[in-house]
Amino acid sequence: MKLLAVRRLFRIQRVVIRYRLDDLLFALPLPWFLLAVRYVLPWRWFPRKPLELSRGARLRLALQDLGPIFIKFGQILSTRRDLLPEDIADELMLLQDRVPPFDSQHSMKLIEEQLGKKISDVFSRFDVDPLASASVAQVHAAQLKTGEEVVVKVIRPGLKPIIGQDLAWLFILARAAERFSADARLLHPVDVVADYEKTIYDELDLLREAANASQLKRNFEGSPLLYVPQVYWDWCRPKVLVMERIYGVQVTDLATLADQRTDMKMLAERGVEIFFTQVFRDSFFHADMHPGNIFVSTVNPWSPQYIAIDCGIVGSLTPEDQDYLARNLFAFFKRDYRRVAQLHIDSGWVPAETKLNEFEAAIRTVCEPIFEKPLKDISFGQVLMRLFQTARRFNMEVQPQLVLLQKTLLNIEGLGRQLYPDLDLWNTAQPFLERWMRERMSPKTVLGNLHSQMEQLPHLANMTRDLLERMSQPHAKDPAPPWKKRKDDWFLRLLGAAHLVGGVILALGGPLNELGHWLAGIMVAVGVYLIVRR
Repeated sequence: MKLLAVRRLFRIQRVVIRYRLDDLLFALPLPWFLLAVRYVLPWRWFPRKPLELSRGARLRLALQDLGPIFIKFGQILSTRRDLLPEDIADELMLLQDRVPPFDSQHSMKLIEEQLGKKISDVFSRFDVDPLASASVAQVHAAQLKTGEEVVVKVIRPGLKPIIGQDLAWLFILARAAERFSADARLLHPVDVVADYEKTIYDELDLLREAANASQLKRNFEGSPLLYVPQVYWDWCRPKVLVMERIYGVQVTDLATLADQRTDMKMLAERGVEIFFTQVFRDSFFHADMHPGNIFVSTVNPWSPQYIAIDCGIVGSLTPEDQDYLARNLFAFFKRDYRRVAQLHIDSGWVPAETKLNEFEAAIRTVCEPIFEKPLKDISFGQVLMRLFQTARRFNMEVQPQLVLLQKTLLNIEGLGRQLYPDLDLWNTAQPFLERWMRERMSPKTVLGNLHSQMEQLPHLANMTRDLLERMSQPHAKDPAPPWKKRKDDWFLRLLGAAHLVGGVILALGGPLNELGHWLAGIMVAVGVYLIVRR
């Protein structure tokens, strides 16, 4: 793996040189000591022909060439138009579902291998040209023999080695950061990379994606908020997924949404409600909600419904994380910064010796300016930078189990900014949280929790009985008292020495036949065992 990782590093370097990404980097207002690095890079010592590509196209093509991990990074960036120049954001949008496809013949061969049947035996129609292509898979339109319109998703070949090499470098960088930087240790970079490793490998298993889609569909069955396509399990395999074909408007196609008179305010608010419903009601949320995976139904534009595809990455929270996060957000919406500070201390996210008043004041300073402002007037880049500075000052630790949630929230916020910039994110989310907190404390919920705890009583009673029996009747194999153990040890060591000496004598002076050698070997082995035995 180390050799492959080194080879991958040279590959990354070649891509950087080919697309002149170093020119983009050194065009930024960097400190002088970083700008000085350009003079020691060998490929910059000779004149180079200018590329006839925009900076956005160069960045997109470079990420494309480097593979799925870099493409996903570009997809996340594409949702943050508030942080990127317009030309770069437009190019990165193409990474969502317009990555160059791989050979269709190879795709069809892989589908037939996975299904164990010819394509013509399963589908009455199969479109050779891909309908869409992304970082991990590409999609073909088809029709089943039974008449249903479907899409067939197939995994790109050769992804695991590339992903493994990139992850190897991420782990190297994460370990180095933890070793040499106290600030980095607060971010737990190794744990974050380990979580991402599990996530990206899970995404390569399409049976897992099919199960996720089925679960999400059940959670929103009959809901006006979200529709999830049906999975056809008979034709699903680890590298092939067949599911219902949906017809909708891509969520970033603002012109079409406007033409059909979609209620954009309701659409943005429903996006926020879907997110909080998945996180708090279901503890099962779609964690790859970039615009390429989100569509809008054309049936009722005055009451718009989302359509979600590509459920390869999902997240969930433990009841403890749910409760803690809800209490934090609830206190935050109420501007009860003292409560937010106390919750952070109680949870261990900041050291117990942290001064509550100072931490409260720091949180208030960062958060207060963003209230009562529409989404378009909030600079989340600046807010996040100030939050990070606050975290360093108070030694606050990042929680790896919430990284997926934070990524999804950034996607939702970026999407909301595009759909309805005047959206008040806080006032939209607050009523949902208040309702969830009331339901959590309702008599019905309390009785349900009590019932589940009572079901555990027989198991707890058995455990208690076993423990009392062990305490009242010491086990026969318990270790002997120290004085007896010492006496046995001396005797066994003496016996072992006798076996060892006898074995050596037999080996040297005994009969030189096969039986003699076997007896000598057995005596030496028994002697060594008895001497070293405890």
